[in-house]
Amino acid sequence: MSFKNRGGGSFGDHYFTPRNVVSRNSVFFFCIASFCLGMFFSNRMWNVPEGRGISTLSKLSLKSGDSVQSKNNVLEYGNNTIGILDKSIASLEMKLVAARAERESLSGKFSMSEEAKKRKYFMVIGINTAFSSRKRRDSVRSTWMPQGEKLKKLEEDKGIIVRFVIGHSTLSLGVLEKAIEAEEKTYGDFLRLEHREGYMALSAKTKTFFATAVSLWDAEFYIKVDDDVHVNLAQN
Repeated sequence: MSFKNRGGGSFGDHYFTPRNVVSRNSVFFFCIASFCLGMFFSNRMWNVPEGRGISTLSKLSLKSGDSVQSKNNVLEYGNNTIGILDKSIASLEMKLVAARAERESLSGKFSMSEEAKKRKYFMVIGINTAFSSRKRRDSVRSTWMPQGEKLKKLEEDKGIIVRFVIGHSTLSLGVLEKAIEAEEKTYGDFLRLEHREGYMALSAKTKTFFATAVSLWDAEFYIKVDDDVHVNLAQN
């Protein structure tokens, strides 16, 4: 296609392709394509929060499930603890019954009147001794520990009870046991314990003495001394 000017002049034989028309069409199609792409991406963007919301709900449901499981664990632990406490209480009750039975058994071994059991004494002195300590016991008897009627008078007037404390022999031979029994018949100043004598069992012997003394006499003081100690009763 050639164009000439209206004044009769000629621009020459120049040919022009419809570039302006092609550019407008391109812009039009480009706008449509942009619009479609925008709509596509907009739909994708709107779908993402929905997915996140579902994920959040899932997490919340999982947390809720964990909370229920934790509560169940706490309840189970509480039930186990209660069961252990019940067993402990039952065990303590059995031990208490056994201790009471032992106390009654020990009380029955000593010939004491009901009046003596109900009386309030001032003190109970237990002299810890051994099978081989006869000389020490004789030394105590000849010095500060009264004998016979004087010992009974000390208990009645002053409320002071004095006894040699000894258990039983670990040997199968009965020579030591018979010697203590003969000494007891002569002096009557022993407190025999349900205890096996031994150097490694001294602490257990002391514990047994206090438990036995408390079960037999109601006193203000309970004292344990060794057979090599001399007590000044005049100061009491």
